[in-house]
Amino acid sequence: MRVFITGGTGLIGSAVVAELLAAGHAVTALARSETSAAGGQAAGADVLRGGLTDLDVLRTGAEQADGVIHLAFSNDFSSPEALAQGIAEEAAALATLGDALVGTNRPLVTASGTPHAPGRASTEEDPLPTVGPVAGRGQSVTRVLELASRGVRSSAVRLPRTVHNQGRGGFAGLLTDIARRTGVSGYPGDGAQRWPAVHALDAAVLFRLALEQAPAGSSWHAVADEGDAVRDIAAVIGRRLDLPVKSVPTESFGPLGPIFATDQPASGAHTRAALGWEPTHPGLLDDLENIEA
Repeated sequence: MRVFITGGTGLIGSAVVAELLAAGHAVTALARSETSAAGGQAAGADVLRGGLTDLDVLRTGAEQADGVIHLAFSNDFSSPEALAQGIAEEAAALATLGDALVGTNRPLVTASGTPHAPGRASTEEDPLPTVGPVAGRGQSVTRVLELASRGVRSSAVRLPRTVHNQGRGGFAGLLTDIARRTGVSGYPGDGAQRWPAVHALDAAVLFRLALEQAPAGSSWHAVADEGDAVRDIAAVIGRRLDLPVKSVPTESFGPLGPIFATDQPASGAHTRAALGWEPTHPGLLDDLENIEA
């Protein structure tokens, strides 16, 4: 099928584009810059120029496609205001993509995050958060899934805290960036809180499976590692960068601090059984060994 993808040149998106092309799908990638356009074309995708705020472009891309995968996000976590703006932009983009597909029974696969379930690993049945700094993203995804009643085969691939490839990406990547900047590989609290993770190449397979198979209104967990302790993640980062490893104040991590401090393991057991998805690439702690000082 012809697939329109937003965010197709990022760490996750580039893996998804490669997976789709290898499976015989044609891909049109949204590209905001010349660099992104060149990267998409080099990967074998067609390119539609525009950004996430160009709603007319998004509508055109969706209308001309047999299916849509949404991955783009501002990824600006510098302040609560910047994060809120990114969430609002994504909400408008998803509304536009969804409206373009109403009544077509075409797939719309959006990215989400695995939720927090106190005292246990979250599952695909758990609801997305309705409070907190990223609650708006959960609300947008919920609206996408509700499009199932309007003739859209909508689904959500819930991504864990770290989607990684060659030691880069996700919350672990943010910890690495902060460590480089501050000279300390820090973690909030006692570091016993757990973050789930998945290799980007494994996540890409799940996005393809959801596009091809997922029933309307369904949610899936792209979880390979159910939960790595944050202090273990920080320990690998510190060793690779030759930096001290220690607890630092939660406030050091800005608007994401409360999320960084939360124990949030997640399970992907139902996803594996229902869609036949099986991660095969290195886990997070092994992949972080690719970090270079």
